[in-house]
Amino acid sequence: MEFTSAVITLILIMDPFGNIPLFLSILKNFDPKKKRKIIIREMIIALFILIMFLFFGRYIMNGLHITQPALGLAGGIILFLISIKMIFPSETKKEKESVEQEDDPFIVPMAIPMIAGPSCMATLMLMASQYPDRKIDWLIALIIAWAVTLVILVSSAFFNKLLGRRGLRAAERLMGMILTTMSVQMLLNGIDVYLK
Repeated sequence: MEFTSAVITLILIMDPFGNIPLFLSILKNFDPKKKRKIIIREMIIALFILIMFLFFGRYIMNGLHITQPALGLAGGIILFLISIKMIFPSETKKEKESVEQEDDPFIVPMAIPMIAGPSCMATLMLMASQYPDRKIDWLIALIIAWAVTLVILVSSAFFNKLLGRRGLRAAERLMGMILTTMSVQMLLNGIDVYLK
C-alpha cells in the first residue's frame, strides 16, 4: 500500500463529513467553546486507541491465531459494508442524526466507534502486519488523516452551514464510492495472498 492511499483510506474510514450531523446532534446542548473542547478531547482519545492498535495489534492477531490473509479479507469485507452504508444510508442512521445527549459524552460514542471504529482498527492492524517495517510511515499517515478529520469536525458548524444536510450526504456518498473500490482491492489482495 502506498503512503498516499493509506492516508486517503484512513480519512474515508473515519468519515468526517458523515460524522458531522451526528457530532452536531450529540453536542447540540453545549456552547461552541465546550463543543470544541469535547471534540478535541475525543479525537485525542481516538488517536491514542488507534496508535495502540497500529503498534500492538499484531500481538492481538497472534493471540487469536488470525492469519494475514484472513485479516485482509475481513478488512475488505468490513470496508465494503461500511462503504455501502455510506452510499445507501439506512433509516437507523437517519434516526441517529436526531439523537440528543445532555451529558458530556466521554469516549463512547464519539471516540469509539465513530472515529476509532472496528474498520479503522482492522485497517491499521492489516497495514502493520503486511508491512511491519513501515510502521512509522503508517503512524504519520494516521496522524495526517486524524488531523484532517479533526479540522473538519472542529469546523462542523461551518461545513453544516456551507454544505447543508444534502451537501453532507452527497460528500459522504462520494467518499463511500471511493471506499468501495478500495475495499474491493483489499479483498483481491487478501485472496491473492491466500492463494499464493
